[in-house]
Amino acid sequence: MRRLLPVAAAALLLAGCSSAASSENRLRLGYLGNLTHVTPIIGVANGFFARALGSTPLTTQVFNAGPAEMTALLGNQLDAAYVGPSSALNGYVKSHGEALKIVAGATMGGAELVVRSTIGSPADLKGKTLATPQLGNTQDVALRYWLSQHGLRTTTDGGGDVSIRPQDNATTLDQFHAGKIDGAWLPEPWASRMVVEGGAKMLVDERHLWPDARFPSTDLVVSTTFLRDHPDIVRRLIDGELATNDWIDANAAQAQKTANTELKRLSGAALTDAEIIRAWGEQQVTDDPLASTVGVQADHAVSVGLMSATDLRGIVDTGPLNAELAAKKRPAVDDAGLGAKQ
Repeated sequence: MRRLLPVAAAALLLAGCSSAASSENRLRLGYLGNLTHVTPIIGVANGFFARALGSTPLTTQVFNAGPAEMTALLGNQLDAAYVGPSSALNGYVKSHGEALKIVAGATMGGAELVVRSTIGSPADLKGKTLATPQLGNTQDVALRYWLSQHGLRTTTDGGGDVSIRPQDNATTLDQFHAGKIDGAWLPEPWASRMVVEGGAKMLVDERHLWPDARFPSTDLVVSTTFLRDHPDIVRRLIDGELATNDWIDANAAQAQKTANTELKRLSGAALTDAEIIRAWGEQQVTDDPLASTVGVQADHAVSVGLMSATDLRGIVDTGPLNAELAAKKRPAVDDAGLGAKQ
């Protein structure tokens, strides 16, 4: 069976990234090998980030899921990271609001609950086993919250009305093929792979759970210390993102090819045409972090016992992004009152 090889957390460490303290001569960037991280994937591959950063060398590290990535950022192994909002929230809470800032968006949409064809409603999931990429990641929180809204209890150790098994995405596809799980809440391209390769069907498109079908699947966060010490580098990184997302929007067909080539390089196998086309249609890039959704994401995590309630003022800093947008004569984005603490 064709499959993408798992990308181990902290694997694919490029250009000598280390745990040493960050330097003005380097930017250490993390992201995931998922299509929902198409911005950093293409930004790195096509040189948009390198050109924007100029003389500042870029080192990159690829992870399986956001919680492991946030562990690296909290451990001073990264300066910036593309990550799901739930993982960013967990990092913020664990550091008592000190370690990171959400400074931009990247992707919205691109997450689905896909299940066996015999499952037609939430009630059919009772007694079933579902998978997510990692305990506490954005899709894990979304699944647990959605189940709770339908009266289905879960626990972090796999108990409850529905058993949730956090695991590597490639393992999830294998186990679905083997009949060991009944579905999964996954980011792209894994949701589409489950449908096209595994014969699963979509039960929930997460876009339909949010106003105007807009929710962030990937944000750009930076270390608070790095942002304080090197705001110019952060602005240049954001400038690289803006150039990348502009290119993706203007060159969809080529962007799909480039993303697929990079996914193959990162994980060992490319997507089929059917998979890349389906997955691409489930998401879109955005520079806006959609800050108005951050509090909602936090409420969901708190309600399912994966995060403690906290004051989120200060988690978002749209200053660098809005400065770059203003330079390009584009409208500013809103921090939804989650900017600097008063």
